[in-house]
Amino acid sequence: MTDVPTTGDQPRQAVRADARRSIDALLTAAAEVFSASGVDAPVRQITAKAGVGAGTLYRHFPQRSDLIAAVFRNEVDACAAAAPVLAAEHGPVEALSRWLQRFAGFIATKRGLSAALHSGDPAYDSLPPYFQRRFEPALEALLDRAAQAGEIRSDADAWDLLRAIGNLTLPAGEDNDGHTQRMIALLVDGLRYGTPKG
Repeated sequence: MTDVPTTGDQPRQAVRADARRSIDALLTAAAEVFSASGVDAPVRQITAKAGVGAGTLYRHFPQRSDLIAAVFRNEVDACAAAAPVLAAEHGPVEALSRWLQRFAGFIATKRGLSAALHSGDPAYDSLPPYFQRRFEPALEALLDRAAQAGEIRSDADAWDLLRAIGNLTLPAGEDNDGHTQRMIALLVDGLRYGTPKG
C-alpha cells in the first residue's frame, strides 16, 4: 500500500517510504490495541506498540476517528485481497470456504469498532459502503468460480451471504467451541444443495 489512508473517498496522497512505515506500524498497532481494549484505548498504548511518538500519530491521523476509519479500511482491504490469493491456491469450494472463515475472523475481531461505526459520527459515514464495495466483488468472484465448476448452486447472492456470516459470527474470545466454523461449514454445504456434485 503506498497511499495515506483517508476517512472519505478523497484521493490518497503518495508518501515517503519512512512515513509509509510509520503509518503501517500505527495501523497494525492500532488494530491490535482496538481489538484488545476497544477504540477508546489510550493513544500511548498505540504509539508504544508502534514504536513512534504521539506527534507522528497526530500528524497522520489528527482525530481519533481518522485512525479508526483508516484501521477499518486497512483491515477490509487485506481481507478482500485474500480472495484471489485463495482462489489461486485452492479449488473453488475450498477457496470459498477459507475466505468465508477469514471474513468471519474479520467480523469477530471488529466488534470493538462496532460502537464507533454506529455512533452517528459523520466521519464514519463512508465506511459501510466501502465495506460493501470491497467485500461483495471479492465474494462474488469466489461464488462464480465455484458455480461455474458445478460445485455450488448458481443463485447465491454475495451480499446476502456476507450479511448472514456477519449475523452468525460470535465475537473473538466467545467462540471457544468453534460455533462460527461449524455454521460456515453448514452454509457451504447448503450452497452445494441441488448441484450435480451436491
